[in-house]
Amino acid sequence: MSIQRAVVLVGSAKPAGTSTSEALGRYLCARLAERGVATTVLFVERSHRANAEAKLSAALTEADLFVLATPLYVDSLPYLVIRALEHVARASSPRRPQCRFAALINCGFPEAEQCRTALDIARAFARRTGLAWAGGLALSEGGAIDGRPLEELGGLGRHVRAALDRAAAALAEGRPVPSTASEQLARRLMPAHVYTFMGNLGWKWRAARNRVGSTLDAKPFELDGGAR
Repeated sequence: MSIQRAVVLVGSAKPAGTSTSEALGRYLCARLAERGVATTVLFVERSHRANAEAKLSAALTEADLFVLATPLYVDSLPYLVIRALEHVARASSPRRPQCRFAALINCGFPEAEQCRTALDIARAFARRTGLAWAGGLALSEGGAIDGRPLEELGGLGRHVRAALDRAAAALAEGRPVPSTASEQLARRLMPAHVYTFMGNLGWKWRAARNRVGSTLDAKPFELDGGAR
């Protein structure tokens, strides 16, 4: 059965228009829209605002597809995402019985495998709330995207776009994310050693810009003579 309405929840606390999670979610929305799916993009809120959570619940009453596009925080979902999902689980608002749930998680590590626990949590949420699990996608080296629209990445984002194109085609038809799409998205954007080198370089550049470059190796809490 084809999907008519989709809701994408962006789980990043960054301002709108600046997160990799939003870039991935909006690209997926655009591909769904090309297939006739009406899409709504919502954001988690830093402050505990009941109206934002009510807006999410209201949107889900008419949705056939719920997609979570979020960053990984260490090895799990961000607190703001967990709070939003808990609200959905507790909400008394009726949801469409055929509503599906998919997760699109990105991390800053060189390995997409780091997202496994968060994907397991998303799958458990779907089971607990009666949503049909539509599959998960994991992207590593998200820092290389840095919130830029995927259409602007050129060759760097070619396989990311292709994977999301495949995922959108399946989801729009009411099918789960194909394993080929998950495997394609999990490919690194660049070799791990290049990614970590660029990340370290960027870290040092930001430190220098903020005039703290000389203190990056400081250990202010280390006792004289080592730990005691």
